[in-house]
Amino acid sequence: MLSARSLFQEILDNDDSFQLFCSIAASGESQGGWENARIAALVPPGMADLAPKITRHGADEDKHGRIFNALLKKRGLPPVPVPPETDYTMLLEQSGIGLPHSKLRAEQPLTEEDIVVYLAHSRVTEQRAADQMVMLVKDFGDHPEVGRAIRMISNDEDNHLAYCHEELLRLAREGHGRTIQRVLRESALAEIGIYRDVSLAVMAHMGRLLGWSEAKSAVLRTGIRGAYAWERFAGWHKAVSLAMPERRDALGGPAVPATGFA
Repeated sequence: MLSARSLFQEILDNDDSFQLFCSIAASGESQGGWENARIAALVPPGMADLAPKITRHGADEDKHGRIFNALLKKRGLPPVPVPPETDYTMLLEQSGIGLPHSKLRAEQPLTEEDIVVYLAHSRVTEQRAADQMVMLVKDFGDHPEVGRAIRMISNDEDNHLAYCHEELLRLAREGHGRTIQRVLRESALAEIGIYRDVSLAVMAHMGRLLGWSEAKSAVLRTGIRGAYAWERFAGWHKAVSLAMPERRDALGGPAVPATGFA
């Protein structure tokens, strides 16, 4: 029977698929680290209090990239190039979700609206990341090779999601509510389409590496498209709601080091 657990176990057990999985994950996390670092450097003066939290967010993402590279190194595997069709962060940026890299590479301070857009986009993508890590912790949190890494990353993603909720609620009280709701909805609806396309691309690559039958691949494609249909119909509402998190000031301190990894 096909399940998320059995699929990830297959990927984990094969060096080629594990190499691709960790390379894709490391690349995406490192890209997120760069984006947050640039945003922190360009925060407008009136929002300077956010800069340390955005810096912490970027440091966590960089740490996750190092963790995935460390998992590769432990197996004696080098990173491999990431196929463009599997590059989630690049495709989000190309679709106009979040802040354009051209703006982040410039030296002009961002506007308050830019920061609102960044946080709303992050709230959507961090929901995806947090949900994925919860699933992996449930099935592989005690795995001798990847369990500790998964638990550490999952805790960080929960912090990131809490931070987005808390800061967006604060900004909504300061008068940015309509912009926040608009960007959340636009980002969520675009993200689910990109996630579907990336999932189909990743599964196609994994199928070739693992020698899946066409029947098995077809079942997986149907499942991915079915999940997209549900998210497009109703599931996206989860990514646009805001509630005060139990974890307050979740990014208020320094990043926790990845001791034993990098």
